[in-house]
Amino acid sequence: MALAELIRVPPQARGWLRLPAAIRIGVVYLVARGVTMGFFWGAAQLSTFGSRFGPRPNVGSLLMGWDAQWYWFIAVHGYPATLPTDDSGAVVNNQWAFMPVYPYLARLLGGEGVGWQPAAIGISLVAGFLGCLVLYLLLRPRVGEDAATWAIVFFACAPLAAIFQIGYAEALFLLWLFLALWCVAHRRYRWLYALVPLMAFTRPGVLAFALFLALHGIQRWKMRRAEPLPTGHVVHIVVLGAIATVAGFAWPVIAGAVSGVPDAYLLTELSWRRGWIPGDDGAFAPFAAFWQAAGFWFHTWGLGTATGYVVLAVLVIAIAWALAFGPRVRKVGPEIRLWSASYVVYLLAVFFPQSSIFRLLVPLSPLWGAAAVPRSRLWRGGLVVACLAGQWWWIYNMYALGNAYWQIP
Repeated sequence: MALAELIRVPPQARGWLRLPAAIRIGVVYLVARGVTMGFFWGAAQLSTFGSRFGPRPNVGSLLMGWDAQWYWFIAVHGYPATLPTDDSGAVVNNQWAFMPVYPYLARLLGGEGVGWQPAAIGISLVAGFLGCLVLYLLLRPRVGEDAATWAIVFFACAPLAAIFQIGYAEALFLLWLFLALWCVAHRRYRWLYALVPLMAFTRPGVLAFALFLALHGIQRWKMRRAEPLPTGHVVHIVVLGAIATVAGFAWPVIAGAVSGVPDAYLLTELSWRRGWIPGDDGAFAPFAAFWQAAGFWFHTWGLGTATGYVVLAVLVIAIAWALAFGPRVRKVGPEIRLWSASYVVYLLAVFFPQSSIFRLLVPLSPLWGAAAVPRSRLWRGGLVVACLAGQWWWIYNMYALGNAYWQIP
């Protein structure tokens, strides 16, 4: 139904809608990837000397740009035993900011040289399709066949859908995440013993999953009269929460052990933030970065520092209300709502918001299920158009105009 409405298939040609969901989702995904490739081609034609890619780069350069180069560098050279520093002795950008699963998997499949690049993009493409399929299976019992299909249309066409065909680890992480959420929703906790470490060493964010498991355990305890809570489930939730917490801190410990600098990972992450705020001493304190950034950006935009603080507070309250009481959000089920709340808290605690914030919000993609609940053709069609417009805006800004300050994907 959703696909027929979207592409206006005539009645005599709608038999394909009776095909398995994997095929229908595959069609949506392939069409969406073709549109995204067209956007990349357009960005390459519009790229100028002001972009880090220069005038009229080939599309492959865009797909392997920005952080994809770090992943390639890891695949070829590994991680530094000595942290690189600038003339003042401060740690500078280096490989320890990136987790090893994605680059080494691409090296395994494609080799260290030219073959690494198609392997890396291939992993993103395949993981993106499988992620769409798992997200559909996660949403369908909650919002129904029609809305779940539309959620995948939105997800495949989303403003950040370019991550499905660039050399970034996001698509692979989303696949692990959606599988993990499906396992929790269906009480298949044993699979998480493999998925949690995969998440932890693909990209940052597993600490948010540890918080999610804690909240999930509390929710199951409160609802134990409506849904029995076997002792085995309690053990799994507690042990997996502990494993997720340990895994979340494992990479910083490994970075410190290899480099001989205990806070090597933190110093590396802070090297990307250094210089944004004048006079910033580079120290890390949970939740401080978002507060500082709100004042900094609104002052930069000429809207006043205090305005930034007010907007941030209102935004946090609005998100909390929507996750707790929003009627459409409640339809996607407690697992997606608790995950979304956990991930928002995690971002507020650790991230300094700049243009990368759009990419960092992608793990909230299960909420597309809430956006798909309204059955209005105007709403759904308009949202697809908005998604594609946002996708072009993002690709154009981050690649055709991409620079090292305002336009960072």
